[in-house]
Formats: sequence, C-alpha cells, structure tokens
Amino acid sequence: MNVDLSLRCRALLLLLCLFGSARLAASEVSDTSPKVLRYAFRVSETGFDPAKVTDIYSRIVTSHIFEGLYTYDHLARPAKLKPLTAAALPEVSADFKTWTIRIQPGIYFADDPAFKGKKRELTAADYVYSFKRFADPSTNSPTWDGLEENHLLGLNEYRAQVQKSKQPFDYDKPIEGLRALDRYTLQIKLGKSRPRFDQNLADGSLLGAVAREVIEAYPEHSSEHPVGTGPFQLASWRRSSQINLDKNPGYRERYYDAEPNADDAEGQALLARFKGRRIPMIDRVEVAIIEENQPRWLSFLDGQFDLLDRTPEDFINQAMPGGKLAPNLVKKGIQSFRVVTSDVLFTVFNLEDPVVGGYSPERVALRRAISLGTDSEREIRIVRRGQAISAQSIMLPHTTGYDASFKSESGEYDPAKAKALLDLYGFIDRDGDGFREQPDGSPLVLESLTTPEQFQRQIDQIWQKSQAAIGIKVQFKTAKWPENLKAMRAGKFQIWSLASSAAAPDGQDALGFFFSERIGGQNYARINLKSLDELYNQTNALPDGPERLALFTELKRLGAAYAPYRPRGHRIITDLAHAQLLGYRRPQFWLNFWEYVDVDERLRLVK
Repeated sequence: MNVDLSLRCRALLLLLCLFGSARLAASEVSDTSPKVLRYAFRVSETGFDPAKVTDIYSRIVTSHIFEGLYTYDHLARPAKLKPLTAAALPEVSADFKTWTIRIQPGIYFADDPAFKGKKRELTAADYVYSFKRFADPSTNSPTWDGLEENHLLGLNEYRAQVQKSKQPFDYDKPIEGLRALDRYTLQIKLGKSRPRFDQNLADGSLLGAVAREVIEAYPEHSSEHPVGTGPFQLASWRRSSQINLDKNPGYRERYYDAEPNADDAEGQALLARFKGRRIPMIDRVEVAIIEENQPRWLSFLDGQFDLLDRTPEDFINQAMPGGKLAPNLVKKGIQSFRVVTSDVLFTVFNLEDPVVGGYSPERVALRRAISLGTDSEREIRIVRRGQAISAQSIMLPHTTGYDASFKSESGEYDPAKAKALLDLYGFIDRDGDGFREQPDGSPLVLESLTTPEQFQRQIDQIWQKSQAAIGIKVQFKTAKWPENLKAMRAGKFQIWSLASSAAAPDGQDALGFFFSERIGGQNYARINLKSLDELYNQTNALPDGPERLALFTELKRLGAAYAPYRPRGHRIITDLAHAQLLGYRRPQFWLNFWEYVDVDERLRLVK
C-alpha cells in the first residue's frame, strides 16, 4: 500500500514537472523558435521561373521570391497601387505611351553563388533583362502575349527577327521601348496608348526582376533555382509534394503600412495591430501539396496546418453550417474568412478541334447546345455546396466590365433549346442508341480533359449526365493538372473545365480570352475573329468610362454568340485559420500575403 502510494506521488510529481516544462517551453517559443506558416496547395506547382509559369500556385511562390516595380496596398479596398521596388508612382506621358520609373537604390538580390560572394544590387537594367526574357523564343514564355500586346517599341519586331533568323536572342541589343536611362531609371515606350499599363508592373509573380547572372549560371534549371529580391527564398523543393521557403536574411528594411478605408473595421484593426512592424514577420513557410479534399481538411483540423486555403466544398457544411463558423471550430479558436472571389469557373472549347471547333453555323450551334445543356446550377448546388454564384460571362467580379445584372445565353441552362438547336443543324440519333451523330453520320463523342481527384469526378459526372440528357456522349482523358495545362497551351485538347483568377482590378485581361494574339497564352479557346480583336484593341486604348464599358458589353455578347467558353460560376471562398495565424486577409487580386501575417507559436503549443 505504501509502495503504491509512493509510486502515485512520484507519477504525479513527474506530470507536474512535465506540465511545468511544457508551460516553460511555450513561454520560450516567442523568443527562440522560428515562426513557421504551414498550409497546403490543392494543385501541384509547375516551377518558379517568372517567365515560364502561368498557374496560380507556382505564381503564389514566385510572388514572394521576386518583386515587381509596384504592388497593391494589402488592406485597401478597392485595390490601390503603391511602389514596391520603385521609388514612386510612374511618370506618364499624356498619351499613356511613355512610362518612366525610378527604382529605389539599396535593394539587393538574395545571396547566390552566381554573384561570386558579392552583394548584388537591383538596377533598372535587371528589369530590362527580365522583360526581354519573355520575348526570347528560347524561353518559350506562356505569358509573352501579355507584354506583346503592349507593343514595347522594337521588342515585338526583334522577337520576330530572331524567330526568322534562328539566331540566339541578343540581350545586349538596345530596344527603343525598353531602356535603362541610368542605373536606377527605367523607361518603357509603347507603340499604343495603354492607360492602365502600370497594373502590369504590379504583378511580381511574372514581372518580378531576375538577375542575368543567375539565369546564365543555371540555364536549364531556372525553374528550380529562383533568386529574387523578395522577402522569401526557396529552401527546398520536392516536386508536387513539398515546397519550403525561408525568410530572406538580407531583405531590406520594410515595414507594415497600409491605407484601409475609414469604414473598413477589419482593415483598420489589422493596421492598428501591425503598423510599423518590420516585414516579413515570419521565418519560414512550408507548403504541402495535397490534391484530395478530405486529407487536406483533416490535416487542418488535426493542427498540421495553420491555414486552410479554400475550405473544400465537400466540408463547407461542417465548417460553416448556415453560413456561420461551426461551434466546435469556434471553441478551437479557428477563424473564418469568406469572400466572393475575382475568378470564373468555365469550360473551354478548342476552336481548332475538328469536332467542337470552327465558325460554321453547325459548329457554333454544337457549342451553344453543349453550353445550354450544361447544368452549372446543379454543380454549384450539389458538388460545390452552394459555394459559388452563377456566371453569365467570362468577366470576373470586382473588375472593370463585370456587371452582376448582365444576362446572356452563356449562363443559361435550357436542355429543350439545346435539343432543338442540335436537331436543326443535323446532330441527330441515327442508330437509336440514345446518342446523336454528326450531320455527316460520323460518331459525335466529346473528349474532355480532367484530373483524378474525387471532387472533380463528381463535377464530371454531373456534366456527363447533363450532356447525355441532350443526346451527347462524353468521355474523359485523365491527367495531373500541370499535364492538362501543357496540353491546353499546345492546343492538344478538345474540351477542358478550369478556372481563372483576376490579377488586376481592370477587366481587360479577361477579354484576352478572345484576343487572337493571345493564342497559346490566355486565349485558351484559340478563337481568331477580327471583330473580337478590334473590340479588344479599342477597350485596351480607351480611358475608363461609359464608352469603354459599352464595348465590354458588346464583346460579352459576341462571346455568347460564338460560345468558345461556357462560364459556370464565380466561387465563394472560405478560408479557415487556427488561432496562431495572425493578420490574415485574402488578397483581392495579388498573390503575396506571407509577409503580412504573423504566427504566434505559443498558441500552437497551447492547443
């Protein structure tokens, strides 16, 4: 009896010591342990060379490694441009063709062996080189079209000359429209008026400065060896599995500051809490790649991740019953952040495909019928659990040209009208198997790219059934998302359903879906119509105002008539965060936010 009591006392003493040690460790965390942000991407990255990426997940990473000349105020709504590496907003000529930018002295690239032990300062020449890389045919940049349409004087012409001659791109050749006037002054001259060109300069994920020495030191591995001036640097990378980044130890002194609206209570609270803090506030970011929704959700609940970026639709009712955070999550200190995001879910048809492509009446009718037979409302209601709003065009919420009251056939579900169109143009069931044949009697079978996760399979099943209901057979070709993206860029696909997010407040970029010069880039449908190109060029040159908005509407109506895309919805995104993640606010158009958040490791241990 006495031995048993003694053992119990010693066990109790041990527990008290352990508890005291745990409390002590928690109190020491703030001073000694690195602050680590942990979360997961739902889609694999493709690489980290700004001139070679286009997918949003790779660009989230590059936006924290590289820096553009400008950025957006993290808390301002509506979005507001502010200098990042530039010393001030650009000096712009009256015709919006000449843009002069002064760069801050004393900004340095992260250390790298390519610099041979010397500190490497950012200069205007770095932006000249970085922009030229998009024009170099050997770079094969998927986003060259974005610069190309701005007609930097001499750049498009030199690219064409290099392509024709098959000679290497000469980066030392002077280009009139892209010059470093001195060490810290960049001048860009455009062949056409571009009133909103500065918004392009705010996308550091693509137009961030790279160092020529680094690219030339790792010519075949630029996607694996990113070196920029940004707040973070790549520490390790297991492709499609894990991405780890550390705070750039040589990052310049930069402090939290913003200008939220006076009536923005959340923004004002964040500013009051963090104003004057040196950024970044965290030491490390660890990103896992988890494509399936259930393990990503469970990993967050288990505390493995601080942030759940986009709560999976499968679990939204568990997380937010009735639109409010579940009591069990509230008890855990979990926070919710809900927004209608600036994106669009859509189905794209390859207009160069012999079945769904082309401009003849019967091919246009086929695309329109497929669109009319697409039950996107059912997809939103059942698979997405109501976490989207209906889309009537390819335009994105919160951008110029988006009109919530706009209605068109693009967003309509009418299987009776779809059947009537198919009948009228000779797509009928000739053999009685329940599926239609083409007007010449050959089989009509649609092939859509897709991805293997369970969530996408649910969406595919709804679409397949809705098409079967109008007599169209659908089959799927399954591959990982990066492989599907590559196939789409090359035009080696028939149909794919995906999403696009806004990178700027202006809606011009979404109109690029219809611009022929963006084929192989953002013109996923590969549509080539003079009338659409003319409208695109007019909207690009006009200042903001009623005349420009009227052209947006005209282009949306033409898009509905030719049906190269079937818009399906705009997502409502709910992010969740554990109590230790402080200062989070989903960016509106930009992708960088890591430098604006803090992690209190003591709260992680307490849970």
